[in-house]
Amino acid sequence: MDLAPVLARLENEHERILAELVEFAAIPSVSTEPAHAADVHAAAAWVAAKLSAAGPFTVRTMPTAGGGASVVYAEWLGAAGAPTALIYGHYDVQPEDPVEKWHSPPFTPTLVDGRLYARGVSDDKGPMLIPIKVAEAFFGEQGRLPINVKFMIEGEEEIGSRHLEAFVAQHKDLLAADVVISADGAMWRIDEPSLTVANRGLAGLELTLRGPAKDLHSGRHGGSVANPLHALARLIASLHQPDGRVAVAGFYDRVRDLSAAERAEIAALPFDEAAYLAQVGAPAAFGEPGYATLERQWTRPTLEVNGLWGGYQGPGTKTVVPSEAHAKITCRVVPDQDPDEVVALVTRHLERHVPPGTTLSIRPGDHGARPAHIVRDHPVLQAAQAALAEVYGVCPLIVRMGGTVPVAEMFQRLMGLDTVYFSFSTGDEDFHAPNEFFRVQRLHEGLAAWARLWERLGR
Repeated sequence: MDLAPVLARLENEHERILAELVEFAAIPSVSTEPAHAADVHAAAAWVAAKLSAAGPFTVRTMPTAGGGASVVYAEWLGAAGAPTALIYGHYDVQPEDPVEKWHSPPFTPTLVDGRLYARGVSDDKGPMLIPIKVAEAFFGEQGRLPINVKFMIEGEEEIGSRHLEAFVAQHKDLLAADVVISADGAMWRIDEPSLTVANRGLAGLELTLRGPAKDLHSGRHGGSVANPLHALARLIASLHQPDGRVAVAGFYDRVRDLSAAERAEIAALPFDEAAYLAQVGAPAAFGEPGYATLERQWTRPTLEVNGLWGGYQGPGTKTVVPSEAHAKITCRVVPDQDPDEVVALVTRHLERHVPPGTTLSIRPGDHGARPAHIVRDHPVLQAAQAALAEVYGVCPLIVRMGGTVPVAEMFQRLMGLDTVYFSFSTGDEDFHAPNEFFRVQRLHEGLAAWARLWERLGR
C-alpha cells in the first residue's frame, strides 16, 4: 500500500483536524460528576459520528451494565490475512477544579504558542482523535485500511473504568484481536520519543476516625477526650518509616525485584534529577531508600495520602474538638502485588494502630487495577519502534509508566492480549491539573506515526 498519498492528505488537513479537536475538547464530559451525564453522552455521540464519517465502519454505541457510560465500538475487517488491532481510548475527562487556577476557561479550548489548552485535550481527546483521522485518510486515499481495525472508546476511564471489565468479559468474541493499541497513556517527555512497556496498578481506600459523638467546645472538653484530627495524624504517620519505606507488614512480600539488567537499563536513560525537581517545584527527592528516583516512580509500590480533612475549615477560628477526621489513601502496585490484598494489608495495619479514644471505619476504594507489561520482542511493539524512528529520526526510548491504565491489565487477564501504548501526549502536559494542554505539533506527529504503524503491520 502506497503510504505517500495518505501522509500528504493528513498534512493537508492539519487545520481541519485541529478544528475538530477544538470542538471535541469543548464538550465537558466529566465522568465523575452526575451533573455532566448529558455531556458524557454528547461526547460518546460525537465520537460515534466521527467514526461513521471516517469510512465504512460498522459503528455501535453500546451501554454498559448498571447505567454506566456507553462504549463506542466500531470495526472494519476488510483486510484479509492482515492482523486485527483493537484501538483503545476514552472520551471522558477529569473535573476542571480548581477553576480559578486556569489561565483560560477549561472548556473553551484556547490556542497559545502552539499549545491547545483545555480539560481533557491531552488526556485523552487529542491522542484518541488521531487514529480516527488516520482511518479517514486511508479510506479517502486507498479505499481501505492496511490492517483490520476495531475501536473501543469508553467513557469511564477517569473513574477507574468501573464497568469496563464486565463489558469486556461479555463481549470477548466481538473484541477479539491480535493486539490492543492504546491511544491513552503518554510519552515520557517532549524531547525524546518513547514507548512504555509496563505500568503500575492501583489500590485505594478511605477511612474515618471518630471520637466524640458531636463537635465539642474545645475550652470545656479539650484535653478530656481524644481529638480525631490529632489521632488521625498519628495513625497516618504510622504508615511509613521515617526514611520513606512503607511500614505496613507484608506490603513488599510479593514485589518482584528488578534484575540487574533492568536496573542498568533505567540508569542509562537520560534523566536530570535536578531538572525534574525544578519542574515539580520540590526542594529534594524523597522516597524508599535504595532505589533511584525513576525506579521508585516506575517499579516500586507506593502508599500515598491523597486527602486529609476534618473539623472547621472556614475563615477565622472555630474552637471545637471535631467529632470526625477523614483520609483518602491510594497505593500504586507492581508485579506481583494484588490490589485487594494490598487494601487488606493496609486495613489490618490501620486497625492495629487505632489511637485510644477513637473508633475506625474503612471503605475500600471504588476500583482497583493490577499492573501490566508487554514483552519486549512483541512484533507490534517493534513495529511501533520503527514507526516512531521514521517520524523522529531517532530510536525511541523504552520506558515505564508510574500511573495506571486499567484496561491494559484487563485485556491481558481476560483475553490474553498485550497492549502497546501509542499516545502522543507527554508527561508535562498537566493532565488532571489546571491548564492542561496538548501540543499541536504532537497532533501532527501522531497522525504520521499511526499511519506508518498501520502500514508496517499490514505488510
